[in-house]
Amino acid sequence: MKIRVGHLYPDYLNIYADRGNIAVLTQRAAARGHELEVRALGMHDEVPAGEIDLFYVGGGQDREQALVAHDLAGKADDLRDEVEAGAAFLAVCGGYQLLGRFYRDVAGDEQPGIGLLPLHTVAEPRRMIGDVLLDCEWSGQTLAGFENHAGRTILDEGAEPLGRVVAGFGNDGRSGDEGCRYRRAYGTYLHGPLLPRNPWFADHLLAEALAHAGVATDLEPLADELEHQAHAVSAARARARGGRF
Repeated sequence: MKIRVGHLYPDYLNIYADRGNIAVLTQRAAARGHELEVRALGMHDEVPAGEIDLFYVGGGQDREQALVAHDLAGKADDLRDEVEAGAAFLAVCGGYQLLGRFYRDVAGDEQPGIGLLPLHTVAEPRRMIGDVLLDCEWSGQTLAGFENHAGRTILDEGAEPLGRVVAGFGNDGRSGDEGCRYRRAYGTYLHGPLLPRNPWFADHLLAEALAHAGVATDLEPLADELEHQAHAVSAARARARGGRF
């Protein structure tokens, strides 16, 4: 089966090895006999209706976010329509911020978001940096990763976080929430990249992309000893770091 991926702004939003998430999805799909077809969706490119099973957008500095924000806002209706129709979406760090209603930087300049996720982000001078561990109660699993962001992301009342912070800062260092999820769309600050050390989440995204493509299937388990070891090391670093400030 061919899994069609739309990679938004790969030339701009690609900091902290976030391209590695695509590499992980490619390899894990191939191990089950599926092919990942990755299409770059850059400036002025239209969102192909019904042709993408999984959208992906990585992170960038404020400068890169500002460069793509208005173009992304022009794609807002189409991207929301695709998610409502069942497409999956993973957004990391700066890309996550732009999936909300707006991002306001430390200078007070505001960039529009696409309003897909029920949240907004306002930056503060102090950055939140380090390993982080999440408890994802909706899945019975944990996510481990690295965060480095000045933005404080505030979820709307009733919005569903990706996970609850076990150690680290999360969305804002106060609420205990990290990330956000809506239908098959997920936003998070965890990168470095995220998926190599969290194989269950990579497979979850693949399964949702396959479901959008019309294939309901249980993915065969893979030999993930190294991936589980990477998760354990990252989780241990986060626990040693401790809780939120």
